[in-house]
Amino acid sequence: METQPISIKKSAVNYGLILGAVLALMTTLMYVLNTELFTKWWIGILSFLVVIVVAIVSVAKAKGILGGVMSFKEAFTVYFITVAIGSLISTLVGILIFNIIDPDLAAFLQERTLEMTAEFLQKLGTPQAEIDKQMAKMADQDNFAIFSQLKNYVFGLAFMSVIGLLVALIFKTKNPNPLN
Repeated sequence: METQPISIKKSAVNYGLILGAVLALMTTLMYVLNTELFTKWWIGILSFLVVIVVAIVSVAKAKGILGGVMSFKEAFTVYFITVAIGSLISTLVGILIFNIIDPDLAAFLQERTLEMTAEFLQKLGTPQAEIDKQMAKMADQDNFAIFSQLKNYVFGLAFMSVIGLLVALIFKTKNPNPLN
């Protein structure tokens, strides 16, 4: 019985590595093919969906390893390990690209984000004084600095954990034979 939790954790680690590879590949392809993709809202949604799908597949695989009986704790643990590893790999790739390989890209994306935000606020009819205030506040933030990316990793992991709680609720099952 003790070998099963180890095997589901190993499976979760493997899926975390797969998730990290997919997210790293997406980031690398955007960097190589078109850096403007980093500013597109739908890329964020696509990345979010990739994380959710791979994490759910990981939990489903673990449930299969356990013979179809899975506790809430086991389901959440598998989900969390998968997301934590995959997101960490993605964060490290981002740190590498934006702080070591091409710091100028980070500056470009920061500027582009400011422009897009100003345009959006103007379309909403926001007063120019408020737009200027918001732009000054955003200009002071370096979203691509190492600390900022690590902070985003932690907050992202917390958010994804809430989703993981829901996934664990869906996948948990009661043991039909509680004496085993």
